[in-house]
Amino acid sequence: MTEEIGTFELTPPEEITARVNKLQKKMDDKGVDLALIIQNVDLFYLTGTIQKGYLFVPLKEEPIFFVQRHYERAATESPLRCIRMKGIKALPSLLHEYGLGGKRVGLELDVIPVSLFYKIRDLFRGWEILNISEEIKEIRSVKSDFEIQQVKRSGEIIDQVFSEVSNHLREGMSEMELDGVLISIGRAKGHQGFLRMRGFNQEMMNIYVLSGESACTISFGDTPLCGSGVTHAIAQGSSTKRIKRNEPIIIDYGGGYNGYVTDETRVFVIGRLKDHLARAYQVAQTIIEDLESSARAGELATRIYERAKEIVAKEGLSQYFMGHGEGQVAFVGHGIGLEINEWPIIGRGFRKPLQPGMVFAFEPKFVFPGEGAVGIELDYIVREEGMERVTHFPKDIISL
Repeated sequence: MTEEIGTFELTPPEEITARVNKLQKKMDDKGVDLALIIQNVDLFYLTGTIQKGYLFVPLKEEPIFFVQRHYERAATESPLRCIRMKGIKALPSLLHEYGLGGKRVGLELDVIPVSLFYKIRDLFRGWEILNISEEIKEIRSVKSDFEIQQVKRSGEIIDQVFSEVSNHLREGMSEMELDGVLISIGRAKGHQGFLRMRGFNQEMMNIYVLSGESACTISFGDTPLCGSGVTHAIAQGSSTKRIKRNEPIIIDYGGGYNGYVTDETRVFVIGRLKDHLARAYQVAQTIIEDLESSARAGELATRIYERAKEIVAKEGLSQYFMGHGEGQVAFVGHGIGLEINEWPIIGRGFRKPLQPGMVFAFEPKFVFPGEGAVGIELDYIVREEGMERVTHFPKDIISL
């Protein structure tokens, strides 16, 4: 049973234990004596709380979470042993006091700031520091039944938001107006308010409402759709552009519940799409159907991407697939969970097989310069026998 505080479920103790055990197995395989976990999302995954502190996971013994702020909340939310601490300089004496030793120490080197890394290195001169980021991403890529339940709750918010679009979309309203209405609906349904991405300078909006040529704007994000936003200081997202008849209105919306994110896209139109845009959408549906009919646990993620590209090339649409020009990206899907860019990557060169319990967003999209974008994005749970959809909202174009 899960315990609830307010409106959210705490992570069950047995769930935390299983995650720690998986990390310890990876540490053993890599020859790591001790792991130090600092990044917020990894802390949440392994402790059940996101309070500021330093989690030490030894190879054999129970982990200890040294909490800098806020101890009471951390001790309430996490089943792990929590110890108060004042600052990072206290760590050497605390490790000695609680018997946490080791020479080969694993850190999340893909996300730890250099200044913090230097502080840790200076405090522990005897450590041989190894990178355990890949191991953490691998264990997080396979979701438990509890995690899948959270993902599905996040997906329910997506279903509810998309179901409301037709009630509010009007010709002449701005992208930002519709953006604000849909954000409000999602929050009222329990959306957590923002999404997380792993990596330096990785930022994204919760929703992108992009109409016509607005969807063709290229920006810094590693995504086929960026939008211009309302300021160059953000350089992405919905804008003040007015929505017109007969142009594609593509809405990319990320759900968020209890830490877990979902990510789906639908196309709406007031009137009728041009024939070549409607045809491209049908190709996106063909790619979706290919995934649903043939993909299953054990298949290489990169093979799914290659098969999608083969379908696109056969239809003569390669130059528009997953962006255009410099904006094209080399993937057609990405893992989701606590972050929106988890494993697996359904893209070029990701040669790891799908495993039961993985969850990913699959997003075949086409961008036509000066005209707009069309495509679909659906979330899937990998099962032994095939793919299970997370949401239930129809995948056809919605015409008003």
